[in-house]
Parts: sequence; C-alpha cells; structure tokens
Amino acid sequence: TEQAVAVAGGIIGGILLFALLGITAYLLWKKFCCLFSYEKLINPVKTTNANAIFQDHANSEIHPESTSRSRSVPFIIPPTLRGRDWIHLTNEEQVQEDRDPFMTPQSGPRSSFHSLAGAYVVGTINPDLYKFPEDKSETDFPAGSIGRLWFSIEYEQESERLLVSLIKVRKLQPPADSCSPFVKIYLLPDERSYLQSKTKRKTLNPQFDENFVFQVSSKMLLQRTLKFLVYHVDKQKKHHLLGQVIFPLKNEALTEDNKLVIWRDLEKENLEPPSEHGDIQFSLSYNDYLGRLTVVVLRARGLKLQEESAAVGVYVKVSLMNHNKFIKSKKTAALLGTPNPVYNETFSFKADQTELDTASLSLSVLQSNKGEKTLLLGRVVVGPFMYTRGRELEHWNEMISKPKELVKRWHALCHST
Repeated sequence: TEQAVAVAGGIIGGILLFALLGITAYLLWKKFCCLFSYEKLINPVKTTNANAIFQDHANSEIHPESTSRSRSVPFIIPPTLRGRDWIHLTNEEQVQEDRDPFMTPQSGPRSSFHSLAGAYVVGTINPDLYKFPEDKSETDFPAGSIGRLWFSIEYEQESERLLVSLIKVRKLQPPADSCSPFVKIYLLPDERSYLQSKTKRKTLNPQFDENFVFQVSSKMLLQRTLKFLVYHVDKQKKHHLLGQVIFPLKNEALTEDNKLVIWRDLEKENLEPPSEHGDIQFSLSYNDYLGRLTVVVLRARGLKLQEESAAVGVYVKVSLMNHNKFIKSKKTAALLGTPNPVYNETFSFKADQTELDTASLSLSVLQSNKGEKTLLLGRVVVGPFMYTRGRELEHWNEMISKPKELVKRWHALCHST
C-alpha cells in the first residue's frame, strides 16, 4: 500500500507540475501577445523608436535652421493603454474595456517627453494642417496706401432700418505728425445729411466701434450707396479730408441674419470742380492672352439732370467701336434721382490685339424719364491716336502698356458726337 501511495503521489505531483508549467507558458504567451498587439496598426507606417523621435524634437529646437521644414508631432499610444481593447458601439462611439483592473494610468504631471519612453509610435501629426488662415487685412497694404477702413452693415426688413457699424481705421497718412481723426457717413444720393463719429485723439489707427442707423425703404435700398469720409482735426480746429470709401449696396444680400463685415482702402477724393457737363470715372484693362477688353464703370459726378426727381433714371451705355462702326454695347443699371451716381459695374468685350489700333470705346451718360425720350447728358471716347487726344489717349495707351492691370481715371463729359 505504501508503494501505491507513493506512485499516486508521484502521478499527482507530475500532473500539478505539468499544470503549473502550462499556466506559466500561457501567461508568458499572453504577455507576449499584449506587448506586440499594436504592431498590426503600424504595419503600413515605418516603425520608429519613441526615444529617437523625442531626441529629434529636441535637436530641432537646438538647431534653428531646421525650422524651414514643417515640424511634425509624434502621435503615440502611452504604455498605460497597453492591454486594452476598443469596443465599437452602435452610435459609432468607442469605449475602453480594461482587461487588467489593476492597471491604472499614472497620475501626476509629466516633466518631459522622456517620461513616455516605451510608448508605441503610430504616426505623426503636421501642425500646419490645423492652423487658421492668417488674416492679412491688417498687414498687407498696397503701395501708396493712405489708410484702410473696416465697417459692417445689416438691414432690418420689418423696421426698414440700415444698421451701419463703424469699426476701425488703420495706417492713416495725416498731413502733420499728430492725427485726430473722425468719420462722416452719408447714404447717397442724399448728400445734405450725414452721421458723424466721435473724434479719436492722437492716433493713426483709431478704433471707433460705433453704431449708426439710416431709415431707408426696402424698395430704395439697392439704389443707395454708403460714403465714408475720414477727416483729421488739426490744432486750429480745421478739418482736413484724408480719404473716402464709396460702397454701393446694390450687390449685397442684406438680411437680418446676414451681418457683413467689410474693409476697403481709402481713396483720395477728386477735389477739382466738375466740368461743364459733369465727369465720369472708369477703369480699363486689356488681357492680351484672352483677347478681352474690360471696362469698369465706377461713378459720375456733377451731372446736369434735366429734371431732378425720384422718377429720373441715369445710366451709362458702353459701346465698342471699330473703324467708327458699332460692334457691341452694354448698359449699367439706371440709378434714380442723383447727379452723382455710383455704379461699380464691369463689362467685357472680345477684342483681338491687332484691333487695338482701330478700336475705341464710347461711354454715354443717359437720362431716362417715364414716358419721355432718353436724353444724352454727356459722352466720352477713349481709344488710339486716330480717334482721341489728351487724357483719353493717355488712358488708352496706359491700358495697353499695363496688360491685365486696371487703370482708373476721371474724364470730362462733352456733348460733341
């Protein structure tokens, strides 16, 4: 019997030893699988040692010349997340299921990247892809700039009110060292009344943040134009005009839910008195690659209307001629009741480069009354030497010498045909 007991004890001991070895092997296999469970995620990506990336990051800070390249940030899986599964839910969210309840994230601040040694690098993130586009409106000013103005507009349909917020002006060019600016705001064609901002003392970059209200019907809104005049007050209390902004409302979608924030560069006002029949301002541009002649009708001033009333419509007819033969014409919208209309409308004509020596443009300012014949208020022709002289010829030649560039000028209107 003792021999049988010894044999049974040996068998039981062998079984226990075999079971212990099996459990040990299973645990080692499980740990081995956990250690390499993330390598499947990084097979498409070149495996990189985390310490090497951190060392590269430190080196890039030491050597500034490396800043010319966009730096990338390592995207890693910390060691504390090893051995966890991600369960997909029906709402496409994810939650962690911890296999080891005793494995908790390390608490306390991390003093350096090296505290994450042993982490798995699964890729990098380029910070440049997540930057907001830089606003260059306060840094990029054109050559010869005399300032830039910011404002916002909004229209309330129910109360028929136009809300104008004067925000700021930057980079003013005053006649003296000091500058105390203020702004007058007009709603054209009414040039007799205006709203005025407060005066900002001794600054070239005034911040106004003031609100103004104009009462205007929805029917007449698109016929109106905002005009901002920026003045400087000197020590003798005299006002000096620094620049202006003209902003027609006809091309804007003004609603209560659409508050437009806009900036415009200041322009110098034409202080010369208007000619006998008035003046017109327009830009010319020629694209030699496309063979396209572009005319931008900007504004007119000092027109001699036959009848000043809201029923009077004033428009500009632009005609392309070749050898004094009519080719094509286009018209602006008719603006009502103003001798100083603002159009800002662009027209394009097909014109081969070989035709520029024989082509010309005729701009006619016309007045139309209800039930009456259209009246010619004035006309100007620009073109080559065979048709024009003076400012009109200079404008045409400057357009040809500066292809693809808008050349802007004022011209006096006349009644000659």
